[in-house]
Amino acid sequence: MKNPIVFAGGRLDRASHLRTDPNWVTEKLKDPSSRFLPMHQLKALVNLARNAAIDWRGVEDVREFIDAGAPFIFLGIEEGACHFAIDVSAIENPKQLPNPDWGKFIDVRSIAPQLSSGEAGALAQARSMIDWHIRHGFCAVCGAKTRSQEAGYSRICEDPACKAAHFPRTDPVAIMMVTRGDKCLLGQGIHFPSDFYSCLAGFIEPGETIEQGVRREVFEEAGIKVGDVRYHQSQPWPFPSSLMIGCFGEALNDEIVVDKTELHDARWFTREEVLGMLEQSTKPTGLRMGGPIALAHQLAKAWVD
Repeated sequence: MKNPIVFAGGRLDRASHLRTDPNWVTEKLKDPSSRFLPMHQLKALVNLARNAAIDWRGVEDVREFIDAGAPFIFLGIEEGACHFAIDVSAIENPKQLPNPDWGKFIDVRSIAPQLSSGEAGALAQARSMIDWHIRHGFCAVCGAKTRSQEAGYSRICEDPACKAAHFPRTDPVAIMMVTRGDKCLLGQGIHFPSDFYSCLAGFIEPGETIEQGVRREVFEEAGIKVGDVRYHQSQPWPFPSSLMIGCFGEALNDEIVVDKTELHDARWFTREEVLGMLEQSTKPTGLRMGGPIALAHQLAKAWVD
């Protein structure tokens, strides 16, 4: 796609065959050409001086954090330079930065649409991975402490009797535009504003295909049976670490039965109505759906087009 959805345009070569070599990683952590993305409590360092961009820093800017054992992630290689993310949450006051020319720590979801597709992709990788390290400091097998290895792509239990290896997980989520003739099914989550609708979505369960997940979720939430399911596109969603799998589904019946524990409302919309909701998506009120950052928006736009 020429213009990939936000978070889906990562360009870095992850070089998985290199990051398993601890000597190579140590060398690159010292390399003056390496670039570092500081993250503070999962917010990214961004330069807003001109066009918004990641404020990549050199090794000397983050040396104190590397030496202190701060969690870091090897993101990949671009134009010969290694790129890392590093957790600098040890800074008590993020406004008192180690270097006055540093940018500003900004919420990833709010800033990502303003970045280039490649940089937004790097943010998705960095946020998900650092969040995983924060949550997995202890072994799920024996409870002992774990330590990072493979440049941040696994953790190993420090108990010699256990030594269990742990790896980051990605949670697959089906999100679907269900259609029947010239109308589509949208739902209103129980915490949504009263004039906000979106595509139905849900986690795919163990032992379930994407198609089965789509059919189960739609029937559970809206009582609609789905026949044909077609994949459209996917989107990394680093909150904390999901993969949104966008699909179109063909409804086999019309009558909606809403599961009130999941949805406040669900209804059929015409193309004209959905077009209006897309145009209203960046406004705070009015019948609308999520903005362009959301895969639901892209599915609806593809259906309208």
